[in-house]
Amino acid sequence: MLAEQEARRALASGDLPKAAAIARSLTEAHPDLPQGYFLLGMAAAEAGRVAKAIPLVEAAVARGGAAPQARAEHLAQLARLLVLVRREGEAGETARKALDCSPGDALTLDTIGCVLARLGDHQGSLKPFSEAVALEPENPDFRYNLAAANGFTGDVEAARRHYERILSHDPGEARVHYALAILSRQTAEANHVPRLERALAAADTAGDSGASLRIRYALAKELEDLGDAAASLHHLSAANHAQKQALGYHFAQDAAIFDAMERLFSGDPAALAPGSGRTEAAPIFVVGMPRTGTTLVDRILSSHPAVEAAGELQAMPLAVKQLAGTPSRRVIDAQTIAASGAIDPGALGEAYLKRAQVHLGLGRPRFTDKLPANFLYLGHILRALPKARVVCLRRGAMDTVWSNYKNLFASHSAYYAYSYDLMDTARYYGRFDRLMAQWQRLWPQAVLQLSYERLVADQESETRRLLAHCGLDWNEDCLSFHRNRAAVATPSAAQVRRPMNADGVGRWRAHAAPLEPARLWLQEQGIAI
Repeated sequence: MLAEQEARRALASGDLPKAAAIARSLTEAHPDLPQGYFLLGMAAAEAGRVAKAIPLVEAAVARGGAAPQARAEHLAQLARLLVLVRREGEAGETARKALDCSPGDALTLDTIGCVLARLGDHQGSLKPFSEAVALEPENPDFRYNLAAANGFTGDVEAARRHYERILSHDPGEARVHYALAILSRQTAEANHVPRLERALAAADTAGDSGASLRIRYALAKELEDLGDAAASLHHLSAANHAQKQALGYHFAQDAAIFDAMERLFSGDPAALAPGSGRTEAAPIFVVGMPRTGTTLVDRILSSHPAVEAAGELQAMPLAVKQLAGTPSRRVIDAQTIAASGAIDPGALGEAYLKRAQVHLGLGRPRFTDKLPANFLYLGHILRALPKARVVCLRRGAMDTVWSNYKNLFASHSAYYAYSYDLMDTARYYGRFDRLMAQWQRLWPQAVLQLSYERLVADQESETRRLLAHCGLDWNEDCLSFHRNRAAVATPSAAQVRRPMNADGVGRWRAHAAPLEPARLWLQEQGIAI
């Protein structure tokens, strides 16, 4: 149809009113055909009205009648929209239906891959990403997505080849520079420092603050690998200062969350909704500050034949937000925490398990949820799922502060905004430590606080203690966690594919002088260093 082509051109040029007007005329002229509804939905989505877009694209899918390629496009875009509104189970099912249509255009294939990756199915994303790159080999976004999936699934050399090909066409692609830096440990013989310095100069000259941020993080990581602590810290401090200013973060934002959670679970128990929660023993929550060994423990547990790794699920935060019913746009804030006291524990457990189920596929009786920030929700978790087990990783305070400060988390994540300032990170650790003490008092049998240092020093004994706490029989495979073939989508991917080692213990001491203010503050709070 000429009208369909014209509407697509209007969408591509950003003329949304024109695209919507043409699409509306198509639905009126051909109410039984899908094209008009689909394009009207795409116009609404581009305008940010996702809730309005979904039923329109659903109407296109329901009408059928489209050629397989068009149907694949409609299903893929519907899956993308469903992910945006956290309807993850439907999104995964819809994306797989789209793939079954054998789509022949690269954008549809890449969209399917992105949905699967967003749902944690990195192995499943490889096929559509690979096919997208085969169709459009010079598209950097498609190749980047494939490279990231290769890295997550352990094919480091393939990831490196794809990243290098992108840089051969665009030497300033900052996200690729950072991805290469964290892909593996750099050495004096093989590193990218000179190239990164040239890329940083170009980004600074162009005034591209986003690119400068990522390239500085890449330089900081590679220079630390090479033992140049001073130069590493120089780049890291500059990047973090700029990012904190850009976010407008103040520690009071996180302090209010901790205050609200402590109030909710330290007052009169009768103020909380009554109920006994769900009785399933399946979930094992691996929590703690980031970069403290949560991925390592998740790999140990998921090496057990009875345990499946579900990934870093947003299932509990989203279930709490949904059932609290607060209007704020943030998943966690003081208002939502206060309202969550009225949630029925059984309803919360059911909502969590329904969301978690989307990410399971091996049929094993137990699963891990390793979202580190779930330490904030342990009161909700243990009321809603009283038979769940919790493992909280505890790493030395200074190593924890340093590892958080030097890591580039998702740049706009609400959970980790504290990490762009050294003293904010120390303060956050102090509140984490205090909240964990409260959970330990309330649920001493359900929460195991596992020392990272003891685990790396005495792997077998601590692994036995870990499995016993989780109600799992001993299994030798748990000692060979580095052979676990499951995907890893965290900055720890390279480390957990090596046998147990103590390389991360005491790393902060290389920066002892600039970290001294944080050390003194922690010491004043009575926190062991």
